[in-house]
Amino acid sequence: MSRWRSACAGLAAGLCLWAGPGLAAETAEAAEQVLRLTAAQATLQPDGQPPVQQTLALEHRWSQSFPVSGGRVSYRIALPPAAGNEPMALLFTRIGNQAELRINGVLLQRFGTLDDASFDAAKSARTVAVPNTLLKRDAPNELTIDLTMQAQRSGGLSQVQYGRSSVIDKLVARQALTRDVASIAYAVCLLITGTFTGALWWRQRDPLFGVFSLAAFSGVLRNLDRVWPDAPLPWPLWGALLAAAYACHLALLARFALLAIGRNPRWLVRAVYAAMAGSAALGFAAMMWGRPLLWTIGLAGLEALGLACLFLVWQMGLRRGNRTAWVIVLAGTLTLLCGTHDLLLVRIDLGGAGAIPLMPHAVFGFVLAMAGIVVERYTHSIANYRALNATLSQQVAERERQLGDAFEALRVQQQEQAVAGERQRIMREIHDGVGSQLVGLLNMVTQQRQAEPAQLEAQVQLALDEMRMAVDSLQPVHGDLGTVLGTLRYRLQPRLQAAGIAVHWDVAQLPPLAHLSPHAVWQVQRILMEALTNVLKHARAAQVTVQARWRGGAAPAVSLVLSDDGVGLRSNADGPTHGHGLANMRSRAAAIGAVLRVEAGSEGGTRVALELPLTPLSQPAPVTGGG
Repeated sequence: MSRWRSACAGLAAGLCLWAGPGLAAETAEAAEQVLRLTAAQATLQPDGQPPVQQTLALEHRWSQSFPVSGGRVSYRIALPPAAGNEPMALLFTRIGNQAELRINGVLLQRFGTLDDASFDAAKSARTVAVPNTLLKRDAPNELTIDLTMQAQRSGGLSQVQYGRSSVIDKLVARQALTRDVASIAYAVCLLITGTFTGALWWRQRDPLFGVFSLAAFSGVLRNLDRVWPDAPLPWPLWGALLAAAYACHLALLARFALLAIGRNPRWLVRAVYAAMAGSAALGFAAMMWGRPLLWTIGLAGLEALGLACLFLVWQMGLRRGNRTAWVIVLAGTLTLLCGTHDLLLVRIDLGGAGAIPLMPHAVFGFVLAMAGIVVERYTHSIANYRALNATLSQQVAERERQLGDAFEALRVQQQEQAVAGERQRIMREIHDGVGSQLVGLLNMVTQQRQAEPAQLEAQVQLALDEMRMAVDSLQPVHGDLGTVLGTLRYRLQPRLQAAGIAVHWDVAQLPPLAHLSPHAVWQVQRILMEALTNVLKHARAAQVTVQARWRGGAAPAVSLVLSDDGVGLRSNADGPTHGHGLANMRSRAAAIGAVLRVEAGSEGGTRVALELPLTPLSQPAPVTGGG
């Protein structure tokens, strides 16, 4: 944890240094105030070999002299006599893998434990404070650095910078920024974009996002390892895992480039996965078996694969002018150039011990390319949604217009059908009512030449009543059954009174009825007229009473009752016409959903009750009688 706290402090100082050109100028000035030590007397002892003493130029990389074996080395460097009282410090750009430092034979600092491969001090710049009490003022001081290295690890010693602590701190802040901050930032960016694209793949199952997510996660390990001194696994197993992950990282980026431009030749896709598996296996074997050439071959194969993919992306960009293809071209070209640099100058050591890898910086271009692709797809989706919404709005408006036209046509058709139905009803009722009465009258005139004038008058009166009821049924009543009954009373009461029959009307105020159609009015009129006609013809009654009441409740209805004080049902049943009339009345009641009961009155005579189920438009008014 102390190492991480030191690294964070260095990062913060580095960010502050990066923030302003004035601080950068101070760093350059500080570099001129330190002593740079570029050579050392060294005793080198590779594993299983006798020690060798020689003068070495710093930078010194152990793998240049002994690429397949670890070992020990002891460096001896002369420091100038102490001058002044300000504390001094040493700065190592690279030291390790494990180190012990002594000044004039006194232990000064340890980085890890010698021969303990779980720690690698070479991943970060190291500073060591040198107390003035340990320095000689009248003679040179001897700095002894003992290192242990593991095969295929970046071990050795960089040039040593020696100066006042205040000056060294400025240089450390700058190096922490350029090395540690970049690696941590790249690892965090890869982790975030890998998680984000992984979530997109989970939702959409798009291979583009899935491949990039795997590429990002496999690249996180390499960047973290550059600032992670404590290896989580024993060496060389940790190195083998890093090599395999790095191979997958590069191959999956090549596959991502093909998916991004929409070109996926089967042979090249197979080559990508074959190169990924082959280079990962070679890297793993190289670390585990101590054969660095295998890993070099694997990296060279990935470089050739990247060149083939880049050629295809170039073609796509030139032929179609695809913006995404050009972004991938830039990222791929930069990655390929940096990969070539790392292969030749770092891996094969053509650039010397001071060469640094550039691939971590170049690969970040693919993160930017992925971000651009996500933004482009998002904006394209938004534009498509807006266009779709506009199209749907137009289609909905068109459908609404068509439905309006259809409803209007249906309304007109229903109106025409209603008019035609009403016309048919009127024609039928006139035919059955007025027509039958006129036919009867014609029969009496032509067949019964001795017919009494009273009979002819009665037949004519019936025809007139039928015609008047037909006309009355066409008048708008607005659900007012009381008006219908009043009109019927107006038509028939003179005839009843002329026949010596007193009429008592007991009609309460009825509420407006929602379903009182002309057809229902006609049928009610015919039923009551038939009942009154029977009274005139057969009852020999002196009085007739007509009652109308509204009955509410669960099954609201209008109750119409016509009763007389005549001879009753038994005497009324003598003639066939009367029996036919009752059947017509029941048929008409059934046509409008009403219930007709013909029964003997409680005080003699006949009682005709009609129950007409109807829904009121409003609550009924209080019941009042009439006469």
